[in-house]
Amino acid sequence: MLSHASKYAILSTLFLAAHSSADKKISVKQIAESIDVPSPFLAKLFQQLVRGKVISSTKGPNGGFYLTKENGQKTVCDIIENIDGLNKLNQCFLGLHECDSSNPCPVHFIVEPFKKSILGKFRDKTIMEFSEEIKSNGRVLTLKDIDTSLKK
Repeated sequence: MLSHASKYAILSTLFLAAHSSADKKISVKQIAESIDVPSPFLAKLFQQLVRGKVISSTKGPNGGFYLTKENGQKTVCDIIENIDGLNKLNQCFLGLHECDSSNPCPVHFIVEPFKKSILGKFRDKTIMEFSEEIKSNGRVLTLKDIDTSLKK
């Protein structure tokens, strides 16, 4: 359902939420190394997220990326919308070009409630709420040390 670009953008934005502030900016290279994503690709994603006002940046020797309070009120849907557009979430699970309730694919009615549920959760929780939940549950924001067969 989500592209690698959206997954990396969500992961890196949540990393920023947990580790950055206006006083503590983080470079793309540091984030890429911390969460094990390609740095050049992440830099392009961050350009899109800055343009979409999902994250903030400052140039110069003390520059880097961070989240403001306003950025923290954005949602995971805002991230996906800036990277892939929300149409990606509405595409057919089996990849058929025409699939809706009047012309459903074989799994449409199984997948549709799941898609609506996850989209609702992505709309209802802010980035900061997700970040706080991650911290309080001791979850890890990295792809490092995960079985490489799961990274595909």
